[in-house]
Amino acid sequence: MRITVINGPNINMTGIREPEVYGSRTYGDLVGYIEETCLMHGAECEVFQSNHEGAIVDRIQECLGRTDAIVINAGAYSHTSIAILDALKSVSLPVAEVHMSDITKREEFRHFTYVSLAAEARFMGRGFDSYGDAIVYLTEKYGEK
Repeated sequence: MRITVINGPNINMTGIREPEVYGSRTYGDLVGYIEETCLMHGAECEVFQSNHEGAIVDRIQECLGRTDAIVINAGAYSHTSIAILDALKSVSLPVAEVHMSDITKREEFRHFTYVSLAAEARFMGRGFDSYGDAIVYLTEKYGEK
């Protein structure tokens, strides 16, 4: 199984930005965690990060025919981007939405996400383990039997 993990704006600042919310481990640590988790569950992965909405849309579109599922933490674009929602819908792949923090316990504007309208599952509030939960979910549901 091939999984593409897409990270949006400021995820590259993990470990620096608001460590009380996101923890002190770095983005490099996150990528290593994702790769290790995929390997442990028999999946290949590609990890992508961009602070630019159009680049995220492009990467989602590039998943068509190249990957079996998408894990996405669209960061702030989760709450604002209809373009990312439309891209996710257009590729018709299984999508798991991820947030390191529990967005339902944060500011009101973070409670709704456009990504959730295309995602079949959402994992949040467990830091890096939110990604792990998404990977396990997708590999168990769509991986080789």
